Amino acid sequence: MNRGLRQLTERVFYLPHEEPADRPVLGYIRGERYSLAVDAGNSRRHVEKFYAALDAAELRRPDFTVLTHWHWDHTFGLHAVDGAAIACEATNEMLCRASRWRWSEEAMRERLRTGEEIEFCDKHIRAEYPDRKEISVVPAGLVFHGRLSIDLGGVHCVLLQTEAPHERDCVLVHVPEQGILFAGDADCGGFYSLDGGYDKAKIKTTLVVGDAGADILAAQAMGADFCAVLTGIQGERARGYFEKLGANYILKSVEDFLVEGE
Repeated sequence: MNRGLRQLTERVFYLPHEEPADRPVLGYIRGERYSLAVDAGNSRRHVEKFYAALDAAELRRPDFTVLTHWHWDHTFGLHAVDGAAIACEATNEMLCRASRWRWSEEAMRERLRTGEEIEFCDKHIRAEYPDRKEISVVPAGLVFHGRLSIDLGGVHCVLLQTEAPHERDCVLVHVPEQGILFAGDADCGGFYSLDGGYDKAKIKTTLVVGDAGADILAAQAMGADFCAVLTGIQGERARGYFEKLGANYILKSVEDFLVEGE
């Protein structure tokens, strides 16, 4: 399978997920003045592969790298990225904590015993880092709270901090002009607390946002409310479809329910 850079729109690209060491998707948004990467990958090697793909496509390396949450596979490559790194306050707090971790066998086993780490991550960290002396955990240099909008030139990225089923520090990256939302792992279950499951109490207060039929069906199956945004291929013509399926809210864009300054 081709694992090179893939293009979603004129300005949005991504490097696909790789299973052996649980390397996550890395996103890329090309502006006229600046470019932005979504997530820092799980190692220097992961970052180098990403940058090699950007170089091959004649795309500038990122001026900004945004973290979607603190988990190792999205952040352990941060020390190797170009440009400025951006994280929400909660993510940076966890990175500061993880930066003090030791990587001896004893220390790793102790984190498993106490629940500070989980077997799934321990296994994949070992796969990505045969030599764990290479691990370097650093916090981001720029920190925001709640919401941050970045003008890249011809395209904006809106960073939205949210407490999602996966983690309390999730950040969504919305690219409104391109109709793209990078969610990281926000819609996944809680692996550290619920073994990949979902907190039903949180789901009752969760609002799922999407622009496709599969999105509303998934939200209804979970028992969550659903907000349809008319940013898909059908645009405004999809309104009747979502009304028929019983969407709780229907908006033209995700930005319609954002309040400046919150």
